[in-house]
Amino acid sequence: MTRRLPVIVIALLLAPNLIHATFSICAIDPEAGQSGVAVTTRVPFVGRAVPWARAGVGAVATQSWTVVEYGRDGLDLLEEGLAPMEALDHLLADDKGRALRQIGMINMLGRTASHTGAENGPWAGGRQGKNYTVQGNVLVGEQVINAVADHFESTEGNGMPLAERLILALAAGHAQGGDKRWGYLQSAAIRVADPDNPGRGGDHLAVSIDVGEHADPVAEMKRIYYTTSRRLGHRSFSVIEGRDVVELKKMLHSLNYWRPRMKSFPEAPEFDFPPGKMRSDPDEFEEYLSEYRKKSSAYSEAYAAYDAEAVKAVDAFREDHDLIFEGDPPGLVDVRLVEALRAAYYARGAATKTPSE
Repeated sequence: MTRRLPVIVIALLLAPNLIHATFSICAIDPEAGQSGVAVTTRVPFVGRAVPWARAGVGAVATQSWTVVEYGRDGLDLLEEGLAPMEALDHLLADDKGRALRQIGMINMLGRTASHTGAENGPWAGGRQGKNYTVQGNVLVGEQVINAVADHFESTEGNGMPLAERLILALAAGHAQGGDKRWGYLQSAAIRVADPDNPGRGGDHLAVSIDVGEHADPVAEMKRIYYTTSRRLGHRSFSVIEGRDVVELKKMLHSLNYWRPRMKSFPEAPEFDFPPGKMRSDPDEFEEYLSEYRKKSSAYSEAYAAYDAEAVKAVDAFREDHDLIFEGDPPGLVDVRLVEALRAAYYARGAATKTPSE
């Protein structure tokens, strides 16, 4: 099943600047049905080779002296029903360079497999745990892998989406020194696949971020995620208007500060018109677009205004968390408030809300 690359491509992959000395984490969120992989390295454009995820199947990281096809082929084998270890053995069975490979994979049952060839640059190794596998090579030490794994485990069950858990786990490893080839170009990438989210291209990649080259690619990946995410509690607020107000009210509602008697916070209308019908049925598209705009406008009027009710909720939260300081205006939303809100949201556990009347 494994497709071999042309000789010229193999030669390029073996060039020093395309050997992916790196560390990565493959994981699943069984409740959300998501699978994902995050990776960083001191080589540019890591996202074009190492991370692979497929909705309802699992995730693969193929690194070190990378065989790119192992990503797609590994997912194919998992989709056929092979266990991760069986799939990994199948990939490497006829690989004369297996001592140079490093691969991690996970299926939707949380079963994992990892291979670190004997000729990977030190420090090299991995660690597996509940619903994840971490692997890395040419690292400053084992502490990098342990930091990634420990942080991922620490966020289990706290309501944080898989994408953020992966990014923050990667950041924890990066903070320990990460890839030891300091001074080289750096990159990072993340893929999260979700059967319930078709993604922008119909590939069910709910999150797909590539930082091709950056002085601190993990921090940049985190910034991009926080800036573009529409999920609750995952963005820093700047100007309190529009979508920022919606996100703020969502957090305050989840903590029973804003409309606590409302059973659940309504989601914004989604634009889900089939792309293929935009040209084939323009009349239906125009009708859909008009209705979508009406719904969006109504939603914004109801939930995107930073009104007196929201100000009161913010001030109540600030007072309860000792965040009222002399000179602060009513309803102040600053970094301290956002950090406290996030901490409270993730610590709230399975707290129930007051039923709506």
